[in-house]
Amino acid sequence: MFTPDSALTLEQGWQTGATGSLQKLKKFNNQDFNHLRSLCLSQGVLFEDATFPAHVSSIGPNLLPEDKLRRIQWKRPTELQRNPYLIMDGVSRFDIMQGEIGDCWLLAAVGSLTLQKQFLENVLPKDQGFQDGYAGIFHFRFWQYGDWVDVVIDDRLPFLNGRYLSVQPRTSNEFWPSLLEKAYAKLRGSYQNLHGGYLSDALVDLTGGVQMEFSLKNPPPDLEEILKAADKSQCLMGCSTSGSLKRNIEVRNGIVQGHAYTVTGAVKIHYKNGWKHIIRIWNPWGHGEWKGPWCDDSPQWDHVEPKCREALLRNKDDGEFWMSCENFQEQFSWLYVCNSTPTFLDFGDQHCTKWSVDSHINLWSPVLATGRNYSPAGAVSTNPQYFFKVPDYDSKPYNVVISLMQKHAEDMHNAKTLKIGFLITMENSKVLEQFSRTRDVTKYFTLSPGTYAVVPATTEDQEFEFLLRIFMKNQDYNENSNFPPNPVLPMDVPRQNQDRSYKALFLRYTKQGSTIDASQLQQLLNDVILQDEMTSLGGRFSFDSCRGILALMDLNSNGHLTLQEFGRLWRSLTKYMDIFNKEDRNHSGFLDVSELKSAIQTAGLAANEQLLCLLALRYGDAARRIGFSDFVCCMLRLETMTNAFQNLAEGGSQVLMTAMEVRMLLPSLLYRSEWDQ
Repeated sequence: MFTPDSALTLEQGWQTGATGSLQKLKKFNNQDFNHLRSLCLSQGVLFEDATFPAHVSSIGPNLLPEDKLRRIQWKRPTELQRNPYLIMDGVSRFDIMQGEIGDCWLLAAVGSLTLQKQFLENVLPKDQGFQDGYAGIFHFRFWQYGDWVDVVIDDRLPFLNGRYLSVQPRTSNEFWPSLLEKAYAKLRGSYQNLHGGYLSDALVDLTGGVQMEFSLKNPPPDLEEILKAADKSQCLMGCSTSGSLKRNIEVRNGIVQGHAYTVTGAVKIHYKNGWKHIIRIWNPWGHGEWKGPWCDDSPQWDHVEPKCREALLRNKDDGEFWMSCENFQEQFSWLYVCNSTPTFLDFGDQHCTKWSVDSHINLWSPVLATGRNYSPAGAVSTNPQYFFKVPDYDSKPYNVVISLMQKHAEDMHNAKTLKIGFLITMENSKVLEQFSRTRDVTKYFTLSPGTYAVVPATTEDQEFEFLLRIFMKNQDYNENSNFPPNPVLPMDVPRQNQDRSYKALFLRYTKQGSTIDASQLQQLLNDVILQDEMTSLGGRFSFDSCRGILALMDLNSNGHLTLQEFGRLWRSLTKYMDIFNKEDRNHSGFLDVSELKSAIQTAGLAANEQLLCLLALRYGDAARRIGFSDFVCCMLRLETMTNAFQNLAEGGSQVLMTAMEVRMLLPSLLYRSEWDQ
């Protein structure tokens, strides 16, 4: 188990994606579970996964000595048990017993996952088992950098000297823990890559949520309230002990050093003549418990009301125990809390509150990184900036959470983890700064009303993609509203230095060429621009639309965009995305006629009522609503044609088009150009 201050090397197999919903599931290694299972059933064979084979390569070369690696055997559950099951009598943390691999950080997260069915069902699909339709193939889902990824495996499990190498089920014929662990090992590249890791990473990968770490050696003053609120709001929780030099060593009081545990409960109970905060904790070993106050045989339980004692106490050697909040802080170093949104920060808030999130995927490059000569001022001037607005209301206790995550390129195995972080600025002055050498940096804040900018940064000159998520608390949320609020508002000025990564995007989609064609442009726009849920609601960019966009930006009239031409298009796209999000006040993913009028004015263009109605008719749906992809096509053509008329105007001042000019402009705006045919 690694602490948040230590470094870890990971292998990744993620695919660049967009919104990250289960409806837009990514297939890891392009393997389709249903297709492969049907194929095996039709041929009467059991699935053998060539991408994660029953071979030493899937174990990893350094996990075991060479002589032990040679003795590894792979066995299917059907070879081990006459009547195997994926799940028996439901999924429970007590089904898990850690094996030889040091993946307590993963198993502690899985133990917490079993308590929260709303997350468990995302990870463990129900359409599989050892009875009907068995073909030796299973699949599990994990969240990776903004996407849910479906990982397919065969059910051959590694054994050493007749014993499970990895996690073993407590019940001999129940196999979901071993198979889930294998799927995660495949996602990470090998079983070896599970030998030491971050509990915080596993919590996020199992939920797609936001996690926060709390130091128990320097705890927040409201730690007890955070624990109770996290338990009440159905968060995943875990904790870890220090001891990098004494890893997996059990001390006399029963606590294991350098180990991860699951936090399974936090309550305040009546004790003697007062109240006591106690914490329930589970050891992924499946045994080994705390021997101090509030343990199973502790005399403290004699002073608890019988009904309460009966409800809370489980006197078994199953790895689970209670301890006081004071002992919890003494014995453990870190607390980890994870949920879809940071609802556990709402403790004590009597108002109706909701959290919403705004996500951004972008690219660090040596130009964007802060560099070796790090300075906050340099980072603000060169790195992407993302703006959000804190409204004017009583936001106690916390109202903003910022989460920044780095991800490695697909072909970069064993890439190092950078020291990453972010600055928060307000009116060009630094407000806060957070940096850490971990996969993600997440912090919570109480910010006063105003407009802020988040500036992601890294202290090293290396190209990486990052995912930035800004969570905002909305006190004025109306439960009966059809549209939840979106608190992240763009500034009224164009983004400055925010999208210099267009060069990296351009090179990625040119396929090693020097220009980009309409087909490549279509793929880029749909992959990158439509990753935002609101902009994607109006539909994808069609091939004809992309040919029309290319024609407007193609100064050389050769059917391709150069890097310089694409850069001009990219600046327009980001400008129009800001305008679209700002004018889409009900967050429907569409603009109506009045919102379109306001958007045109915000862009510094002009259109009379006649033209406005015709634009809505040409680019809108049956209800004359315009989605983002059509909005972009409309605005680019309107801007191009307006500039043409501007050049004809004396002095180059803005021209409000006359009816005659509108009629001249209509063919270019309302019908496809010759490149669109």
